[in-house]
Amino acid sequence: MSKRLNTVHGAAALMAAEGLTAIGFGLFTGYETVIGAAVDPVTAIAVTVIALGAGAGMLGCARGLLRGDGWSRSPSVLVQLFALPVAWSLWQSEQYWLAVPLGLVAVASLVLLLSPPTTAWLVHDHEPSDDADDADTSVEQATADKSVSGPSSPQEKAKTAGPQADKAETAPRKRAPSGKKKPQGGKQR
Repeated sequence: MSKRLNTVHGAAALMAAEGLTAIGFGLFTGYETVIGAAVDPVTAIAVTVIALGAGAGMLGCARGLLRGDGWSRSPSVLVQLFALPVAWSLWQSEQYWLAVPLGLVAVASLVLLLSPPTTAWLVHDHEPSDDADDADTSVEQATADKSVSGPSSPQEKAKTAGPQADKAETAPRKRAPSGKKKPQGGKQR
């Protein structure tokens, strides 16, 4: 693989930091629930499960960004879009010590995730030496796709089916004594 971009590294690092923070919060909430310090244990258990799952998902997205997996950008952007209203709500409740870092991380992550170099990294091939091989691979893939899906136009069907199929398609259908058309290629009942 070629050298990863700084924007990809930055986005993955911020995503991993958010994931680790969510896991830490989930573990803290779970610990408080276990020792009996939670005011509402049912809600605390739900928050624990959600925080641990979300944190694991964010870490998975960070790993996907580093690997160049295109799927990882959409959930990463979605997490940041959810973080912005949370940061705004924290700001309005005068919890600036939480609102400012969360808002800054969300905005920085969005800038890094949506930057053109990151898009090029996630959408295109990562190895510049494979440019010549890509043309061969794409031709082979197109040929394989066509053979799997079969011919699409009537001309392609006629070429692949041979002369017998051509006669069957152009031959007029005979009418049965009842006035209905006979089915082609099968036995009449």
